[in-house]
Amino acid sequence: MDDLVAGLARITGSAHVLTADAIEPEYTHDEALTVAAVTPRAVVRPASTEEVSAVLAFCNERRVPVIARGAGTGLSGACTPVPEGIVLSLERLRRIVEIDEDNQVAIVEPFVRLSELYEATESKNLMYPIMPGESSATIGGNIGTNAGGMQAVKYGVTRHQVIGMTAVLASGEIIRSGGKYVKVSSGYDLTQLVIGSEGTLAIATEITLKLVPRLPFRSTVLAPFRTLEEVTAAIPKLVAMGRQPLMLEYIDMMTMAVILQRSGMDLGVPVAIRDVALAYLVIVTEGRDEEHAGSDARDLGERCVELGALDVFVLPSTAGKRLIEAREQSFWAAKGAGAGDIIDVVVPRANIAAFVQRAAAVAQSHSAFVPGCGHAGDGNVHFAIFHPEESVRSAVVHELIAAGIQLGGAVSGEHGIGVAKKKYFMEFEDPVRLELFRRIKQAFDPNGILNPGTIFD
Repeated sequence: MDDLVAGLARITGSAHVLTADAIEPEYTHDEALTVAAVTPRAVVRPASTEEVSAVLAFCNERRVPVIARGAGTGLSGACTPVPEGIVLSLERLRRIVEIDEDNQVAIVEPFVRLSELYEATESKNLMYPIMPGESSATIGGNIGTNAGGMQAVKYGVTRHQVIGMTAVLASGEIIRSGGKYVKVSSGYDLTQLVIGSEGTLAIATEITLKLVPRLPFRSTVLAPFRTLEEVTAAIPKLVAMGRQPLMLEYIDMMTMAVILQRSGMDLGVPVAIRDVALAYLVIVTEGRDEEHAGSDARDLGERCVELGALDVFVLPSTAGKRLIEAREQSFWAAKGAGAGDIIDVVVPRANIAAFVQRAAAVAQSHSAFVPGCGHAGDGNVHFAIFHPEESVRSAVVHELIAAGIQLGGAVSGEHGIGVAKKKYFMEFEDPVRLELFRRIKQAFDPNGILNPGTIFD
């Protein structure tokens, strides 16, 4: 232990190597509800690509496991330490290196928080479009899980925005992939391979991101429906209109009640409608002018009525913004209410209605309470699992994931596998693909020091 700490201290300085009581609780866990906290042997905080390289080379030579960590906002346990390993905290790599207005790209270090990038691009009339629901999350963490969020229906997920990176392999070797260009046909795309790898292949230390023009006007439509099935059945028909909504979210009655109570909002929906509405669709449009955004919102709202909405409410801009902010806090609302688990199964958009019906049947069969909301436009469904017995919650999660897989979906749409969902991933994933994943891992990290036990055993 003394040799390990001394070696790390020579690289970063002793002030940036924490051990024993100096390791604060935040370094021992992320926000996963089912993964216990673990105290590592040490926490090391490098300040540059070169220091990350030296730390990894040092640990690789000694076969010391390394768990990379950003802000710890993840929901899969992917940055949970192992007792014999170290946490590589990227908190000192937090520069916005460049915002290139002509090429519409940003170059950032991994600990840049989304909120910081949003603010830095606003004055340039540009926008980084990934909005996963937690603006304190870091770019590096988003890369680890290929984060999506509410604007993915229009702009895609993290994978669609990252066009280059500098990354460090387990050996300490530094690789650079991609750049400010948006198309390439020159060998394997190592950038894309690292995205979604949850810290198991390499550590990104500088990232090149696409930005999009900021459209200043938004309009928010709230459409209550009698049943969740009506909402989910309407989604593919709304997308097919070609209006390209910025957001297309569904929220069930209980989730809506909780987030409104937490935020203190009153959306002005009449009591007679609230009493019979079991689900809501929230649609946000954007445009260069108010008329364009409003026209798309009106067209989508009228289509909602044709598809069974009880009514349509175009919210004032302030109320619309507050509703989206409240929707972003749905995880914290579920956690505060005592949820035992959160899942983020993704299915083909046209199969959301069937998945929701199966979910209701699963919940009823186990006498569990399973409220939810989701990024309806891209088929990503979020359910909170409430039941006092852990074994029942586990059974509910298993059956919900199985139902999603049967409908052509995947275990996780944006939270990642981590360690929380690993057992389900290993059960349902194609064995041939799993073996290929292992061979890729072996190529990048022959000694298996990077995030061992994450995604698969």
